[in-house]
Amino acid sequence: MSKNKVQQKVKSLRFLRTFHRWMGIPLVIFFFVIGITSLLLAWKKKAELLPATLKTKIESRENWISPDEMIGIAMDEMDSIGQSNLVDRIDIRPDKGVAKVTFQTHFTEVQLDGYSGEVLSVATRHSDWIEKVHDGSIVDFYFGQTETSKLIYSTGTALGLILISFSGFYLWYFPKVIRRLKSNV
Repeated sequence: MSKNKVQQKVKSLRFLRTFHRWMGIPLVIFFFVIGITSLLLAWKKKAELLPATLKTKIESRENWISPDEMIGIAMDEMDSIGQSNLVDRIDIRPDKGVAKVTFQTHFTEVQLDGYSGEVLSVATRHSDWIEKVHDGSIVDFYFGQTETSKLIYSTGTALGLILISFSGFYLWYFPKVIRRLKSNV
């Protein structure tokens, strides 16, 4: 009986080795990309992958310009450099007197003085495209899909990681069980 259990465990171990190897080969590419982009995103401010947030130069901070004016100024700035002016969002920083306008079809950021409307900087937000590579939505971004690739990529890599973790655990655990079973024979 015990010898039969050992043979079953050995058979399972061989299957898991093969499974682990063949699952791991393609998944290692995705895990590598996720790992590298995770590091870059964690260090984005220190590595200057995100434009530094500037401060207003206005001394008397009384009235902010309207969001519509911010959008208009940012759109004009994009028109002047030949980029798409489809606004994605505005990030308002009241403590610094600055608004950051980002766009839907590229990774440019326009920082505006919230009081005067002066353009303080126009720069690429590298962290935004790195984030899209990290979560797989870069494919959706370039091909105009709605999160299809992101969901497939995230689900596939997550399930792959779970399966690789389980098989890795049993690759570690089964030899211990086999040794214990053999010592009892």
